[in-house]
Amino acid sequence: MTDRTQTAATGHSVGMDVAPVEHGPGGSELAERVPVEVDSEVGPLRSVVLHRPGDELRRLTPRNSADLLFDGIPWVERAQAEHDAFAATLRARGIEVLLLRDLLRETLAASPAARGACVDAAVSPAQVGPRLAPGLRADLQRLDVDTLLEVLICGLRASELAAGLAPSALLPAVSAPGDFVIPPLPNLLFTRDSAVVTGSHVAVTRPSMPARRREVVLTGAIWAHHPRLGSTPHLDTTAATGLEGGDVLVLGDGVLAIGVGQRTTPAGAELLAQRAFAAATARVVLAVPIAQERATMHLDTVCTMVDTDAVVMYQPAVATAEAWTLTPYGITGPEPFLRAAARALDLDVLRVVDTGPDPVAAEREQWDDGNNTLAVAPGVVVAYERNVRTNARLIDAGVEVLPIAGSELGSGRGGPRCLSCPIARSPLT
Repeated sequence: MTDRTQTAATGHSVGMDVAPVEHGPGGSELAERVPVEVDSEVGPLRSVVLHRPGDELRRLTPRNSADLLFDGIPWVERAQAEHDAFAATLRARGIEVLLLRDLLRETLAASPAARGACVDAAVSPAQVGPRLAPGLRADLQRLDVDTLLEVLICGLRASELAAGLAPSALLPAVSAPGDFVIPPLPNLLFTRDSAVVTGSHVAVTRPSMPARRREVVLTGAIWAHHPRLGSTPHLDTTAATGLEGGDVLVLGDGVLAIGVGQRTTPAGAELLAQRAFAAATARVVLAVPIAQERATMHLDTVCTMVDTDAVVMYQPAVATAEAWTLTPYGITGPEPFLRAAARALDLDVLRVVDTGPDPVAAEREQWDDGNNTLAVAPGVVVAYERNVRTNARLIDAGVEVLPIAGSELGSGRGGPRCLSCPIARSPLT
């Protein structure tokens, strides 16, 4: 390894300025340990996992950003400031904010098995080649926890390999100095996608895009080995070919909606439904086909719940979205999604706040995650401030909007719901 692996005493890596992070109230050492339980999208939020963006975003370039699923190169300091304001908004309402980096650090420190799994995923022979893998694995295993954490999240360039490793393997021999031997994980920012809590169980997901697959190894290590979260029972979805948390809405009363499209396959949705039925965390699952496009990559990009009986929804999807209804006894459908959801929730009708009649404005605000809101209580949501028309329509419908800046956070295509993984909500009464 180069000097970047020999600076653990300072917590910094050569060439990677690490912004200071405050670990105050709401960190993972909070005295009150809120139990894992999520039974709805809108029950009062009690505990949530976020990932404060760091140097992994500084590794994005115009050459690699598309492969790493970002539409632009974010201004990192501004993205961090926006994220800090988002976390502060949640903490101001008494919500416990757990930072993924802290959880992973505590996991690596507590569990050799977790450390081994995370290292093996980063340096598998399929990723780095059979000659480089053994030596690089041994190098990473010798690192202190903080330095290893940075490598796992921020990646490793060819120029950062130890001199003794490079001549023996093909990958560093043919790589430019700035090429990645271990790619960074900028999409860790979107903690919603790699884990789903339904009831008292967690499902570690199976992303379909190569750039995101190693994320779930880190998330899976937390949910398997973290001193606080590791005892959570799992819904085993390891056989899924594609399943991401942005496609899963815990509508309430044992009802899940799962989008099927670019990121979640029909098989992945059906497997999660089967596991949820077996664990009694769901009684009905609505499978909702969505367009396989970047703008509608997940169900929560077109529809999120804002109250016990209301959703905000991209206007064209209001009339076109359909659902297949899965129960432990079979499958029926399709029928209009809103009708199926209302019936499953025992409502006469599910109120809809749409993005408005102007098709251009609706398309712009849908692209900017106007429909991707995070409910912190019934009728109270966090939303990007830039979506002024959608937010105004929410307010007119009686929904309180807590606006946050997201010009840089949204460069990876994700709003407040994408940025957050709720692990505890109070039950609806």
